Amino acid sequence: MTSSGKRKKDSLYRVLVNTHPGIAYRYHNAHDGKKGPGKVASWVYLLWLNFAYYFLFCHFLGNIPLTDDERKTIPDPDISESENAKKDFVQLLHEEGPVSDDYMRHLSEYDIISFDMFDTLIFRPVSEPDDLFFFIGERTGVLNFKELRVNAERACREKRIKEKGHAEVTLEEIWKMLENEIGISAAEGMNVEMDVERKLCYANPVMLKVWQDLKSAGKHLIVITDMYLPEKCIRDILDENGFSGADKIYVSCEYGLSKADGHLYDKALFDLGVKKFIHVGDNPYSDMDNAKRKGLDILPYPKVKRKAAAYRPYDMSAMVGSAYRGIVSNHLYNGFQIYSMEYEYGFIYGGLFVLGYCHFIHECFKNSGADKILFLSRDGDILMQVYKRLYPNDCAEYVYWSRKAALKLMAPEDKNDFFKRFIDHKTNQGYTISSILKSMELEQLLTELPDGLAADDLLTTESADALKVVLEKSWSDISLLYSSQIVAAEKYLRSVLSECKKALAVDIGWAGSGAMALSHLVERVWQMPCEIEGIVAGTNTIYNTEPDAAEPFLQSGKMKSYMYSQSHNRDLLKKHDPGKGYNIYWELLLASPEPRFAGYYDAAPQGDDSYVYDENSGIYLKFAPNDIDPEKATEVQKGILDFVTEYTERFKEYPYMMNISGRDAYAPMITVAGKKERFLRRMAERFDPDVNVE
Repeated sequence: MTSSGKRKKDSLYRVLVNTHPGIAYRYHNAHDGKKGPGKVASWVYLLWLNFAYYFLFCHFLGNIPLTDDERKTIPDPDISESENAKKDFVQLLHEEGPVSDDYMRHLSEYDIISFDMFDTLIFRPVSEPDDLFFFIGERTGVLNFKELRVNAERACREKRIKEKGHAEVTLEEIWKMLENEIGISAAEGMNVEMDVERKLCYANPVMLKVWQDLKSAGKHLIVITDMYLPEKCIRDILDENGFSGADKIYVSCEYGLSKADGHLYDKALFDLGVKKFIHVGDNPYSDMDNAKRKGLDILPYPKVKRKAAAYRPYDMSAMVGSAYRGIVSNHLYNGFQIYSMEYEYGFIYGGLFVLGYCHFIHECFKNSGADKILFLSRDGDILMQVYKRLYPNDCAEYVYWSRKAALKLMAPEDKNDFFKRFIDHKTNQGYTISSILKSMELEQLLTELPDGLAADDLLTTESADALKVVLEKSWSDISLLYSSQIVAAEKYLRSVLSECKKALAVDIGWAGSGAMALSHLVERVWQMPCEIEGIVAGTNTIYNTEPDAAEPFLQSGKMKSYMYSQSHNRDLLKKHDPGKGYNIYWELLLASPEPRFAGYYDAAPQGDDSYVYDENSGIYLKFAPNDIDPEKATEVQKGILDFVTEYTERFKEYPYMMNISGRDAYAPMITVAGKKERFLRRMAERFDPDVNVE
């Protein structure tokens, strides 16, 4: 080929492969570098990819990660994913009851019941089976082990097909091929892989109940699985997860027969001496079509991971992303229970975030030399619950604090912020002058309104300026009015920070005003011998009127941000738009069923139950009515707590899986923000929060 021809070919290659990231990923992952006849197939595949992307608009081809640009699907905003999944079971079983009971009724008619193993009886907490090889790679210290392991298995199968006419290989054969490449003996490698499988596999709760009920009824239960693991390892995994007493386990590698070719069913039929039994499995071809072809009755189990690719993010780090997708799919799509939309909001979009954020806080606490962590109410409610579950020995306390309380305490120190948040942020929002002054606890100023400004007037741009003039004239009286609350707050915070030289104040964000106001009051106004540093989930972004508000504190280390800031994860800084409701969506993830905190007082009106006496400080804490439905907030928290339980239980042997980056924690929210935040907007409507309430 001439140099000119080669340049044209290279140019064509770049256009076809590198123009679209999805095409590049798929092509490099599957076909790049092929020679001979394989090279022709590669070009055909490449042309097909371009045709599929640009003409058929097929943005998902097989179990391969989607880019964010490719993703078009969001969950149904009016029905929970688990309820949608239950429809599949109802259609399959023609029953409306508990799925395990429905399976039991169908299967109890048979004396012999056969089960597929993986994704039917046993779950793995990853989105793809090969992702378990990451954990083996970490244990063995071999770089790029996953690819090496996949290639070795493929090579073994190709060799077996040539030699024996079938593709079934053993784990020993795979590792015999690997040991020549990676310096790990086959015996050691096999032990590591089987140990990883045993530690990560867990029971499908639906099938566990079915199995145990059938066993109690005296049924004969067998397992038929296409797998390279030895039978003993398969039995150990089953026994350790409650599936004990299998009468027979048929593993494809042990017989050189498989469900994929149907011959493993022939072997079972011959051994059992029966003409017919029923098989339960999730693979449409090997567990359903082939089983029926061999004369077996079948009862399918829907694939739990079938929605993972459509609804879950792939723009995540490989191990945490796989773990997240696997746990969410296994939990919501197994048919065990229908959950509420609020519960799933917490489980799917809040669980990974809260888990990662708490680990980030823990690392900050360890490295800072702080004496205590202060979880500021109410965002800190679920954070505190999760944190104490994960790190019970760390000194952490739930502290009553709110934007409204802080504004009153800081009024003598920062008049500008007081006016901005109480007046400017409420302007043209439908509030009256009277409601604004009452929210400030300045009702007495209603008698001092000038001509042309009435209590029932709406707060508009013009009336806001007039109201500011009234407040300016009465500023000394306002400061005096708030002085008793400042004294009460000091008593409360002194009791919290007693014998504490440094504390970390945790909030969701966004400007960091909560932690920085607390720092100013503690260190400068009350001159306590305690330093306060702030930790926030996220900062102001480019869409805020004050995008640089916290930058000096972030730069100096006085404040730290988990998910993004101007110095890291800048793509999130450009994605997170408060004008589109993103602050609200994240704050709903940290929703609390407890009422809003309003302020600190040295006394309380007789019979007013909105005041609660704090014995440690001797002051009263005042609470305002809740701005969201407490029951819905409780459901969100349940979802978060269940995710934390699932994730930590599945990876208890792998503590490094707690290293969840802020970028990974944000990723699920990016996915569901498609179609102009339709799902998120509908979810916010379910809560109907008062977004302007202080």
